[in-house]
Amino acid sequence: MTGREDSKHQDEIIAGRHPVLEALKAGREIHKIWIAEGVQRALIQPIEAEARRRGIVIQTVDRRRLDQLAQGIAHQGVAAQAAAHRYAELDELLEAAEAKGEPPLLLLLDEIEDPHNLGSILRTAECAGAHGVVIPKRRSAGLTAAVYKASAGAAEFVPVARVTNLAQTIDRLKERGLWIAGADAGARDDVYRADLTLPLAIVIGSEGRGIGRLIRDKCDFLVKLPMFGRINSLNASVAAGVLLYEAVRQRTAALEAAGGSGLSPERDG
Repeated sequence: MTGREDSKHQDEIIAGRHPVLEALKAGREIHKIWIAEGVQRALIQPIEAEARRRGIVIQTVDRRRLDQLAQGIAHQGVAAQAAAHRYAELDELLEAAEAKGEPPLLLLLDEIEDPHNLGSILRTAECAGAHGVVIPKRRSAGLTAAVYKASAGAAEFVPVARVTNLAQTIDRLKERGLWIAGADAGARDDVYRADLTLPLAIVIGSEGRGIGRLIRDKCDFLVKLPMFGRINSLNASVAAGVLLYEAVRQRTAALEAAGGSGLSPERDG
């Protein structure tokens, strides 16, 4: 179960000028917007204009009220009460790729618990044109206000599927013709030797632990990023960005090279 189940959850708080404005532009169901007393009107004018156009209530409150609503988030004097985010179904991610006539490019996140990492990954995924992101329900950050803030509004535009079992989801994606590439520091080959033009799902593991053993074993191939410094690992969101844009580079080159070979590996079994 994914989207239908989670859509019943309680309303959410979106905080920050850009996240609130992007939520409005995306047509998100917004119940109310709070604006702190004394905030510069020029900075929030686009929000006020869009809210009034849609008939959304705007309430001026003491800044301490926003501090309570968006605890720990730099709200910039603006917050909104929005209907709970609807997580996408897995099939919707694949349909998004099909609608664009592109081979699927997905990210599977294995226990990314830091909301700032998740937000940054969503931002990069949106910029790189990924067709969606898959997160597990357990041991993973969800689409919280902190994630929205870190994504700079991208969370409104990247389909996110939330699944019960990531290993079973990988099996389903394989049945649909996708290849599974795991980002792993112990991989034999670096990412620049891999074919990322395939219908592909890239697995990114948590910082410190990396990809879990069961998930790693289910990957069709593993790739690593070459390391030349004294630190042997990258932030998960940075690693996701490098891998996504290598996929973008390869796919763009394949399109430009009319009739390019595009050889694919053979999957065992």
